[in-house]
Parts: sequence; structure tokens; C-alpha cells
Amino acid sequence: MALIEDIISRAKSNRQRIVLPESLEERTIKAADKALADGIADIILIGSREEIMARARELGLGNIGKATIIDPATSEKTEEYRNLLYELRKNKGMTPEEAAKLVLNPLYFGCLIIKNGDADGQISGALSTTGETLRPALQIIKCSPGISCVSGAMLLITKTPEYGEDGVLVVGDVAVTPVPDTEQLAQIAVCTARTARSVAGIQEPRVAMLSFSTKGSAKHEVVDKVVAATARAKELEPGLKIDGELQADAALVPSVGAKKAPGSEIAGKANVLVFPNLEVGNIGYKLVQRLGGAEAIGPILQGIARPVNDLSRGCSVDDIYKLIAITACQAM
Repeated sequence: MALIEDIISRAKSNRQRIVLPESLEERTIKAADKALADGIADIILIGSREEIMARARELGLGNIGKATIIDPATSEKTEEYRNLLYELRKNKGMTPEEAAKLVLNPLYFGCLIIKNGDADGQISGALSTTGETLRPALQIIKCSPGISCVSGAMLLITKTPEYGEDGVLVVGDVAVTPVPDTEQLAQIAVCTARTARSVAGIQEPRVAMLSFSTKGSAKHEVVDKVVAATARAKELEPGLKIDGELQADAALVPSVGAKKAPGSEIAGKANVLVFPNLEVGNIGYKLVQRLGGAEAIGPILQGIARPVNDLSRGCSVDDIYKLIAITACQAM
């Protein structure tokens, strides 16, 4: 796919430092080896050098020696990171003893590397749950300025180049916040537009706030929330091209958009779709993927101050490799 090739090319041109804390997991270390061979990122592996190199030899991997390998048990930085964690969390009741224990957890250690400015992004989830991935990210790296809501975007590469950006759509939220309120929905819109720029390379995101109504065709409190979130998103990011509420066909199809929302600069031209809630988003992208044959890439976590991404535990080596490149693009 041209988009994936473009993402990989951009990652190669501005190599970022990406942490892989699940360093002994087979798919992860294979993806790290390929990423190092192709030069798409500088890889940081968390764990014992002896164990990691033994695993690489066992799997016949020849590039892992190019990675930076950091063992929390022996690193000269561990005390610095432990103190950083304690300072960040002491007002939440963390003790020095708890910080000393948590700093040895690779997921926490990786986020501390990023918080300290020694890395640019992290990927986990091949072994860990979403909660285990997100918890240290939110405690240590925290949300982007002005954002309090983490969400998940999906890249949809469709077979319909007449829609979106030559067939590419960025959609959210599909992964995190079940029933966003007005403020959260507005933040999801802003963050999904940012993901469209940083990852999909869409220079001009055109955001449609989706609903079962277009411009007052139906009356309901959930429609009112979408309208209010659209207005709030404009306040959060002045200049953002956004409109709502729009039905999906009005957002995507020029003839329908012109009929249902005349005068809208988004209707019929949207390349970013924001779903009113997680239920709609998750069902919607999977229908497009399975019935429409679209390639779905993600979810890409957004709203965190530095990129931390979550894998499915059923992920492939190729999934991890692509997400390394995506995380690198986010980090830029």
C-alpha cells in the first residue's frame, strides 16, 4: 500500500528512538530485527543483554546487536528514573519503596526513558493488556497539553479512491472511551485530525462529526452533543476544518453532501470521521474492514504527550513493524 510505504519512508528519513519493553517476545524481537535492518527507527530493548542476545541467536536474528539494550536491574540510569517516578507520583501517595519496585517493570521503565527525554515513543501489548500499557503512560508521560481524553484512531485504506484522501480515511474513537461527553468528543476530533497529519500525511484534515442526523434532520440529545462538540473542537483548534452533525453519506459522497448540507466545506469531502461513541466506531470500522475489504491499521493511541501505542495480543510481526514506523511518525 502506498500509504504504508510513505509512512515507512518518513520514519527512515527522521529516525526516532522507539522503546520495545517486551523484548523477549518472539514477534516483538523479530519486528525489532527487521526495523533495525531497514533503518526505520533506533530501537531500545528493555531487559538483560545476555537473555536478549541469546533469544536473537535462537531465532536466527542478525541485527539485534544494533539495538540499545537497557537492563533496569543494572542500568546506571535506574536510580535517576526511580527518583523521577517518585517525584511524579508522590502526591498520589507513591512511596520511595513502591517507586523502586515499579521502576524495574519494563513498561514503567520505558515510559520513564521517554519522560526523561531519552526516547521518543513506546510500543507494547503483544504480551500486556491495554490497561497495563496505558497505566504507566498516563501516570508518567501524561496527556498532551489541553487534552484529558485518550482515544484510538484507525487508518482505513479502502478500495474506493473517490472517498476520503484517495481512499484513505482516519477514524476515531475506535478503542478507548465508550461514551464520550461533549468535551471528550471535541478532543477526540482534534486528536484524530492531528493523527491524520502526523501519520497518514494528510496535510489538510477535513473532519466530519458523524451522527444519524444531518444539519437538524433529526432532533435528539445525542445529536445536540455532536453539534456542541463540533463547536468546542473549533475553540480547541481554531482553523481546523470541521463540520457536524453529518450522516456518513453526507460526509463522504459529494452529491449527497451538496443536497443534505449545502454550503458545507466538509460535506462530501471528509477524510477524517469522528464517531459519536465507541460502540458505533468499533462496529463501523470492522464492517468496512470485513465487508468492504478495507485494510485497517491501528488502533493508534492519541492524546498522550509522547506516543505510546498498544498492540493486540494476536498481532503479527508485520503489525509490530508497521506500528514502529507509525509511532516514529507520531513522535516527529
